[in-house]
Amino acid sequence: MHKNLIPGALFLATASAPVAAQIAMPVTAPVSGGALDSAIGTVAQTARRALDGSISGLESLPERASRVARDRVERLSQFVRERRDAVERDSHGEPARKGVLLITDPPADLSQRLAGSGFSVTGIDQLGDVGIAVAAVRVPEGLPLAKAEAALRRLMPDSEISADTLSFQSGSAAAARSGSPGRLTAAPEIAAPVGIVDGGAAGAVAEQRGFALGAPMPSAHGSAVASLLQGAGVRRVLVADVYGKDRAGGSALAIARAFDWLVGRGVRTINISLVGPANPVLAKVVAAAQRRGVVVVAPVGNDGPAAPPAYPASFPLVLAVTGVDARNRPLIEAGRALHLDYAAPGADMRAANAAGQMVPVRGTSFAAPLVAARAAAATGQDVRQVLDREAVDLGPRGADGSFGRGLICGQCRR
Repeated sequence: MHKNLIPGALFLATASAPVAAQIAMPVTAPVSGGALDSAIGTVAQTARRALDGSISGLESLPERASRVARDRVERLSQFVRERRDAVERDSHGEPARKGVLLITDPPADLSQRLAGSGFSVTGIDQLGDVGIAVAAVRVPEGLPLAKAEAALRRLMPDSEISADTLSFQSGSAAAARSGSPGRLTAAPEIAAPVGIVDGGAAGAVAEQRGFALGAPMPSAHGSAVASLLQGAGVRRVLVADVYGKDRAGGSALAIARAFDWLVGRGVRTINISLVGPANPVLAKVVAAAQRRGVVVVAPVGNDGPAAPPAYPASFPLVLAVTGVDARNRPLIEAGRALHLDYAAPGADMRAANAAGQMVPVRGTSFAAPLVAARAAAATGQDVRQVLDREAVDLGPRGADGSFGRGLICGQCRR
């Protein structure tokens, strides 16, 4: 790896800067232009204020981390309250699709085994391209999801049961300052396709399919991710929209269907710039895709180091990505995963919004597609070895918890 040390004093000053990191909740209506910042979140603005020194630095690091963690809990609580018609908490307290449980690789006699129990099978997805099946089960009317999980596990102790948990987008885009469309910087062409699991994307993409109510439809987040891939040289981007206008968008089953479609389309690099809990359906789908030669790239999220480990970034062999700013400092809001592979530009850059305008973006969501582009360029080779050779070592010599094994695609920032 190449070496490019960051002065210790600069690194410490950055690490101690305060921030109120924010999960970007899924957008359930078309978003463009000036509505972007309020619809997706204000993490970029907050982070910039922290770096400018306009937020008080009197808090200690532990106090700051604790506050950011509390903010995350409060935001999730508000999200559930506002969507009571579609979302409730599972047995682990995670937001999930209301009244639905999932059974992975269900038994052939599932309907008979549920007869008279109040549970009913609403559908079974045979995800042939990843080689698993998932049954969706409707819980008895009026039974809270957490209690329904326990009841179904007693009824089917040998089955893998989970809620249809939700994942959230992990970055923010600012409002455009002008109405003129942006132009992407030319980059060496990458022939291998890249799939994204996200909101819908505007602009010219190779293919796009919806896996949620009202999908596909253009979104700010999905459009930005797609444009970053294209700006980094990827010429064939396939978009799986798991949000649309669904009030319970980003569910585990929607993501599983998206993976199955992308694998079936021959995609061997998938970028999923989302963050959620360790859902067993997703774990199986990701592992199945990897066995078929797919490289999965995901961000560590933007809820700070005190947040729970981010998934799918924390699943084994997923390329977990964090973000750096224009001075190669770690994003102060970056979350964590059970492992960290690489860093990439995640701030002080622009990407296209749903209206085709180039707008500022910030978050680990936008670092991940830059790594995915370089992974796609290495298709047919040992991707990790290729990326390790490209990586610019930052911070302490060798792999570390702030930059992983180094900076990828540092020249890709626009």
